[in-house]
Amino acid sequence: MVNKVGLLTAGGFAPCLSSAIAGLIKRYTAVAPDIEIIAYRHGYQGLLQGDWLPVTQNVRDNVDVLYGFGGSPIGNSRVKLTNVADCVKRGLVQEGQDPLQVAAEQLVADGVDVLHTIGGDDTNTTAADLAAYLAENNFNLTVVGLPKTIDNDIVPIRQSLGAWTAAEAAASYAKNIIAEHNAVARELIIHEIMGRSCGYLAAEATRRYRAWLDEQHWLPEIGLSREAWDVHAIFLPEMHVDLEAEAERLAKIMQDVGNVNIFISEGAGVTEIVEQMEKAGEQVPRDAFNHVQLDKVNPGEWFGAKFSKLIGAEKTMVQKSGYFSRAAKSNDEDLELIERTCVMAVDAALAGQAGVVGLDEENNDQLSVIDFPRIAGHKPFDITQQWFIDMCADIGMSAPIPAQH
Repeated sequence: MVNKVGLLTAGGFAPCLSSAIAGLIKRYTAVAPDIEIIAYRHGYQGLLQGDWLPVTQNVRDNVDVLYGFGGSPIGNSRVKLTNVADCVKRGLVQEGQDPLQVAAEQLVADGVDVLHTIGGDDTNTTAADLAAYLAENNFNLTVVGLPKTIDNDIVPIRQSLGAWTAAEAAASYAKNIIAEHNAVARELIIHEIMGRSCGYLAAEATRRYRAWLDEQHWLPEIGLSREAWDVHAIFLPEMHVDLEAEAERLAKIMQDVGNVNIFISEGAGVTEIVEQMEKAGEQVPRDAFNHVQLDKVNPGEWFGAKFSKLIGAEKTMVQKSGYFSRAAKSNDEDLELIERTCVMAVDAALAGQAGVVGLDEENNDQLSVIDFPRIAGHKPFDITQQWFIDMCADIGMSAPIPAQH
């Protein structure tokens, strides 16, 4: 029997968190109004510290207010319960304590029967670790996750909550940024979009932005041309970027159109960037695990500097839409999926069925309760999809070639 439910949101923001919290509260209120609900503040950090907010009757009565906001009202953090050293370093547990045990005992102390985790692959793999620990140690508690990530890169989930909205927001952001193309002659604009290892968000944002272009009326005789507002190149982490060939192609566009607009994922072209840096004798910044430090390489600025010289830009502008996109409120597409997901998540929790609720690619994209061991991260964007190949061709790019990592 379920008497008390705990909620938490974790990882980076996505445009679904506030709405998912609302959806869960509404469903419980509709089918089991006597169940008490609490919300842990700042994700697993709050769980370890016993820091939570009660979902009061006033919150239940006015829960629709949450649909009007992005972000997460209860707060996020990036805490992995199996990373003992990090939890100790941050003062979340004491030396010698097991964070999984601390979390489990805190849930028991708080009287929680069901825990809903709303997050990406790290959040839900951590939820899987917690669920396994609870089962192995005979804690009678059910964990049900909801998938969120703007990168849409959770295996085996077809569509993560919030990803559609994030793409729409990035496309909306681009409308005003690309309007800058006539601020000076021969301007290069680079729109850097979140996506360290997955190009979904940049690809979908580009598609939506270009769909908006198709809906507009143009007056080229007064300088308002679709060609100048269009996306002239898109670079994703999954794609090989031929810098010389692209520079030659974009130089012609600069000459003929008068400006160049490029959309990139923040992790795009890293292999090529490293290769060029090493050829030039530059030191490639790497972390303790020998991973390239993207914040120091800064692909947007790097592409801007390279292409600016090669295509003869008089001004180069690099703009990043990441935080604008990930903190947006849910759009109608996402709201429909969020509602269905929340209904199934609550029903599964009441039935004692643990897992992550999502559109299962291995089950004909059916909304299902997916077993935790099947959840993984870093699903790449499929650049062989016909719509993406067609979009690249329409932009004037060659057929996308997979990057060699």
